[in-house]
Amino acid sequence: MSSHTPSALEVERRAYRRGRERRSVLVAIGSTLVFAAVVWVTVVNTPGWTKVQQTFFDPATAVASLPKVWDGFLVNLQVLALSVVTVAAVALLIAFLRTLPGAVFFPVRVVAAAYTDLFRGFPFIIVLYLVGFGLPTITNTRIPVVLLGVLAVTLTYSSYVAEVIRAGIDAVHPSQRLAARSLGLGYGQTLRRVVLPQALRKMTPPLMNDFVSMQKDVGLISILGAIDAIAAARSANALSYNFTPYVVAGILFVLLAIPTIRIADWYTARLREREQSGAIL
Repeated sequence: MSSHTPSALEVERRAYRRGRERRSVLVAIGSTLVFAAVVWVTVVNTPGWTKVQQTFFDPATAVASLPKVWDGFLVNLQVLALSVVTVAAVALLIAFLRTLPGAVFFPVRVVAAAYTDLFRGFPFIIVLYLVGFGLPTITNTRIPVVLLGVLAVTLTYSSYVAEVIRAGIDAVHPSQRLAARSLGLGYGQTLRRVVLPQALRKMTPPLMNDFVSMQKDVGLISILGAIDAIAAARSANALSYNFTPYVVAGILFVLLAIPTIRIADWYTARLREREQSGAIL
């Protein structure tokens, strides 16, 4: 079997693409070097950089504070893991209530809408104060800080996620629901088997963004007295008068968020390619 020989036009096209790729690589290298030079001149080479480095980026202080900050970070991970489950369950319920059809469910829709409006408007730190200090006072019982943090995160982020889910459900074309109902499926079956699978593709990128935001906000539970990463960093700062432990805690949160951010970018690009190719209407 004879091997395929590209035409002269195809050879020219390939040479042009290789030239463009080489040019792009050279431009990227050049822009990176220019950026590094600007950073060196405007930041690293300034008179105050040595003091900033000693105060915020001291390697010895970072190594000394890492064990305590890591132990506190595990508390943040515990709150995050529990909150993912509770937020998903509550948000799905709220979105379901907001999309119930019929006049008889009007009061339910109003209550669900009021819930999302209220907790999307409240700053998260105020919700933490209300839940963390108000709930134990009302119940006159000692509630674990982790549970209080999970409750505050759930109240706040379930309102955001519920709106994302509702928007995803509304984005599915009504003909899909009509076709499912014509086949004899009930409202719940239509939502579960037809609407939600299609809505999930549209919901995933914004849901991942909300998850990244939730990863950061679990660091605020330190105001409730939890010995998390931020509280451990504050304790180390009080002993060393150095802000490097806060940077260590911040790096841990960044490392936690990077995989989710990259997955969100990859999925968004993949979804865009499928839509452009006509795979998704």
